[in-house]
Amino acid sequence: MAQLPQPFTPPDGFSEVVVTQAMAADILTLDTWAFPTPQSIEELLGWASPLDWSRARALRSVERETLAAMHASYAFSRFPVPGATLPAAGLTWVGVHPEFRRRGLLKSMIATHLADCRDRGEAISVLTASEPAIYGRFGYGLASQVVSLALPRGAALRPVPASEQVAVTFEVFDPAKHLALVTDLHQRSGALPPGRPGWATRETTQLQEFFADDPESLRDGFESVRILVASTDQTPTGYALFRRKLDWGPTGPNGVISVREVVGLDPATVHALWSRLLDIDLTTKVNIRLVVLDDPLLSLLVDLRATQPKLSDNLWLRVVDVPAALAARRYAAPVDVTLGVTDAVLPANNGAWRIRAAAFSAEVSITKVDSAEINLDVRELGSLYLGGTSAAALATAGLLTGPPDQVQQLTSAFAWPLQPGSSWIF
Repeated sequence: MAQLPQPFTPPDGFSEVVVTQAMAADILTLDTWAFPTPQSIEELLGWASPLDWSRARALRSVERETLAAMHASYAFSRFPVPGATLPAAGLTWVGVHPEFRRRGLLKSMIATHLADCRDRGEAISVLTASEPAIYGRFGYGLASQVVSLALPRGAALRPVPASEQVAVTFEVFDPAKHLALVTDLHQRSGALPPGRPGWATRETTQLQEFFADDPESLRDGFESVRILVASTDQTPTGYALFRRKLDWGPTGPNGVISVREVVGLDPATVHALWSRLLDIDLTTKVNIRLVVLDDPLLSLLVDLRATQPKLSDNLWLRVVDVPAALAARRYAAPVDVTLGVTDAVLPANNGAWRIRAAAFSAEVSITKVDSAEINLDVRELGSLYLGGTSAAALATAGLLTGPPDQVQQLTSAFAWPLQPGSSWIF
């Protein structure tokens, strides 16, 4: 793992900048260097911004008097972990100007971010990576995976009782009318027992407004966002956000539907929403990118192979405070194990930690001990933490060591009834 410099110590030739909203144009200019975009700065300034400026940081080149790098984070005050929630930082907008690459700026920013997490009492940091090879060397472990699907129109679904009793309306998405509903249903769906770890909600006003923003230049020929609203007995139970793109082939209409998010509070609602999405005129394909590995759609499809599923990484998780993070979550089986954790970046995490808890109990004991039976790096602890990676699988890969019986106990305890995952990229 990379050895990081001390936080708040920028590399030679760079200085830290206090970021404010007044710097939005400079921040966006830097962002367009890090992530090329065809839009002008003037247009970007008109879009909703997701940033809490108090959580954004930047570095300036002393010689060139220009911004060289930045990062920010979202305040997830109730980030879902197995059986509970805890404060977490959603690392985002990490960018380095190409002129200043290979100068140690990323290492400095990650060190600063982790120090900020400690100061704010955020025991974990999470992110969705633009390049998955970057963050492992800083202690982030792959914590969840998703599949993307390309469903043919008319893809058969297995029947679900009462699906036909769910009323579904088709509407143009209107933030004033629909955003509060979407926010509420999204949060409630992730909290349905036993709870889905990693189901990050759009907690802040900035994130909600950014999610609802629909700039025309980003549509790539698709229409504005549409919404299906599902209701049972006139009570909303789910929604689907999507847009269509009309196209024609040699044999007739060849339109595509791009689905952004489907949320349902019960099986009948999920089935009703997908039934409508898979039967819209002038289309031949329905695409969706972020489907968690145990999403009900995967069980309902009669022919999963026909959807061309493609596996991808989703959440990456970095444990910032080992004892606090281990105490915050619940365990799916009785556990009494000792973990030897190595962390080359945050020395306070190093050592042997004993975990004792009954199955699904809020009473969790974490104590520091002299020695451990299971040994792993903090990166692997991040992979285990949400329940999406098996300790036994890490052991077979040589990334975790310990007696087989202890590894099996750890595997059962760290598992969770639902796979972790986030339905949106941050």
